[in-house]
Amino acid sequence: MPWRSSPTAQIRRLAKELQIFPKDNPPEVQLSEHKTDDAIFVTIKCPQDTVFAGETYVLRFRFSDAYPMDSPEVVFVDKSPEHPHCYSNGHICLSVLGSMWTPAMTVHSTALSILSMLSSCKKKARPDGDMMYSARTSGSPKDTKWLYEDDSV
Repeated sequence: MPWRSSPTAQIRRLAKELQIFPKDNPPEVQLSEHKTDDAIFVTIKCPQDTVFAGETYVLRFRFSDAYPMDSPEVVFVDKSPEHPHCYSNGHICLSVLGSMWTPAMTVHSTALSILSMLSSCKKKARPDGDMMYSARTSGSPKDTKWLYEDDSV
């Protein structure tokens, strides 16, 4: 059985992350005022020198009781960028959200990883199979067995 943190440990960890979040974030990554009982929202604004110049996206973070040992569920809400690793239903195929997650990562570092993924994109395009995947997958992206094969887009 994998080690799991207690809900109390999860709450303490998230409280600490949110307390220091505003102190070290670039203007492109902002903690949203909008919060719910089960989610944290982060707004990312893409830099001017990218194919997503000036575009703003909102990420929703949800956490299991195993956080930070287990990655959060992270999805785009409202709209999803036209990126080869971003599905139109908001799901994101990114290794740090799955097999490459480490407990040292935070909400802030995860948002920066997603911003970096968007910033390095060369052209706007949906992933192959986006329509079929998005039509049949409405649950958590953590239930998907992602194949991380291309980090060059």
